[in-house]
Amino acid sequence: MNKKKSSSKIASHASKTLTDNQSSATAKKLAGSVLSQTKSKNQTGAKMEEFASFVLQSKKYNSDTKSLAGSVLSQSNKER
Repeated sequence: MNKKKSSSKIASHASKTLTDNQSSATAKKLAGSVLSQTKSKNQTGAKMEEFASFVLQSKKYNSDTKSLAGSVLSQSNKER
């Protein structure tokens, strides 16, 4: 079990992403995952791990979206 939680800085970034009409669906999906792991014991599921990994490897996404993806991956299940 991974005991990491989203930091207040990345949680704030995720919150702004969700309320920004200019944010992509991808960024919002990642932001939702980040926020769900802020003050809980939730950890990233396998499908979300794959999605975040894809985002990090793609040249299509900007650094803000990739920072959300990195946070999501850092909270994944250690055994996977």
